[in-house]
Amino acid sequence: MCGSGRLLSTSMKIRFIIVMILFLGTWLVGLSDAPWIALWPSVVALASVFILSRTILGLLLGMGAGLVLLADGNPVMALGSFFTVHLLPVFSSTWNLSVLAFTLLLGGFAALLERGGGIQALMQKGLLSGSHSGKRVQWSAYMLGLICFFDGLANCMLVGKSMSPMAKRAGVSKARLAYIVDSTSSAVACVAVISTWIAYQLAMIREGLLQADVEAQPFGLFLKSIPFNYYCWFTLILLAVVVSRDWNIGPMRKREMGIRLVEPVQQDFNGMNKTTAWSAVVPLGFLILGLLIGLYLSGSQGNCFPMTLQRVSDAFGNANASAVLVWVSALACGIALFFNFKPIKSQGENPLKVFGAGIKNLFKPVLILVAAWLLSSTLKSLNATEVLTGLLQGNVAPGLFSLLVFVTGALISFSTGTSWGTMGILMPLALPVALSFSGGELSPLIHGTIAAVFSGAVFGDHCSPFSDTTIVSSISCGTEPMEHVKTQMPYALIAASVSILIGFLPSGLGVNPFGALLIGAVVLFALPIVSNAWKKQHG
Repeated sequence: MCGSGRLLSTSMKIRFIIVMILFLGTWLVGLSDAPWIALWPSVVALASVFILSRTILGLLLGMGAGLVLLADGNPVMALGSFFTVHLLPVFSSTWNLSVLAFTLLLGGFAALLERGGGIQALMQKGLLSGSHSGKRVQWSAYMLGLICFFDGLANCMLVGKSMSPMAKRAGVSKARLAYIVDSTSSAVACVAVISTWIAYQLAMIREGLLQADVEAQPFGLFLKSIPFNYYCWFTLILLAVVVSRDWNIGPMRKREMGIRLVEPVQQDFNGMNKTTAWSAVVPLGFLILGLLIGLYLSGSQGNCFPMTLQRVSDAFGNANASAVLVWVSALACGIALFFNFKPIKSQGENPLKVFGAGIKNLFKPVLILVAAWLLSSTLKSLNATEVLTGLLQGNVAPGLFSLLVFVTGALISFSTGTSWGTMGILMPLALPVALSFSGGELSPLIHGTIAAVFSGAVFGDHCSPFSDTTIVSSISCGTEPMEHVKTQMPYALIAASVSILIGFLPSGLGVNPFGALLIGAVVLFALPIVSNAWKKQHG
């Protein structure tokens, strides 16, 4: 063990040396007058995150490289500008502060619902009562994953821990359960209008708009990007196909065949009561309806009726989303605390400490957000987006741009294991380029580009052994992270391939995203039939 520890320590030291050489190379790069040096901070950030597997440090090193370039190599001036030009504006922005508050509050909200047990009780009473097969357990895990849309990590832990005993007794392998848990967590959180992700996603869209000096409502753009988020939708559709058709491929086939079927699950619900289930239903219902009503009232500015689809769309786009997110989430936390106080207290825990622990769990993601803001600020000062736009225009067809963004995002997220870090690096660069292609128009190309960043980021969450959701999903289901990666990878690659061939490529050429989703769903449902027919024909 000691030798292994020394080897690991030596390996990490070597990595730090490589990263420091890369960072110190900024002074050499700064001697050049070439326009591409504006992209150097992004290169430093990406390489540092990949080499060190530390997102915050990598983003900060990229920001530091940008500061050095802006100060013409003078470290004293670089340090001074860090506080006055970049850090203070980040924390003086009302939008930024509201994003931080919403993210932290929803972390506490998720912790209260997780400890209170209301969601587990709701699922057990609704779907898990009586005798049922392994397939019903899988569908229950799938549905529970959809219900826990409000946070990716809480989703992984809650669903995995709740379903593991049932899955074991119903003959469902740990690998299959981990695949269900992981595939619903990030994919659902990424497309959900209400989640711990939404504030960060809106913040990154806003950063991209600021880089391009374009005025638009981030929330409205996010809503219009949802149909273009092909990887998330195809992942959820493919998962439904796998469960319904019992389709096992690659390493997953061996794991499922090795599971010995046991007696059907018989759950004891004597300890459950209706109050426990309501402790989740009421806070979640308030959060969802509160945000929807709040956004509509804020955006409609008193002109609420008649309520048409166009008016609702315009209201959501014009709403003061930052204020609504904070107020509604704060009230929802109060309601969650009230309804879950007794259930949590009965377990010998302090509800306020549970709420505080939930907030604390999101400190790291919040620091990633701040680091991404700082990197984005230096890139804007370096005019990095104009440089990248000049390099790509004439070399990349606009119709292929969202496809290129998805592939780039997938490579970054897989290599680094960070979906939020991928968004922070890629969105401020990709969105301004897309806007330049569209002449500043908020066209479907913009919606597709935003969705491509999100889709590529989630791909890493599903495939990278460094991803937090990959690790938490495997641990909560009782399997090894690398085992989970091996069994889930074939399915993730199928979803990514369909996203490229039927999603991003056709939509870049003008195909309606809903049509692409429909065709992709048909293809995914046909795959098991074709696969089984091929096996029968070829033995």
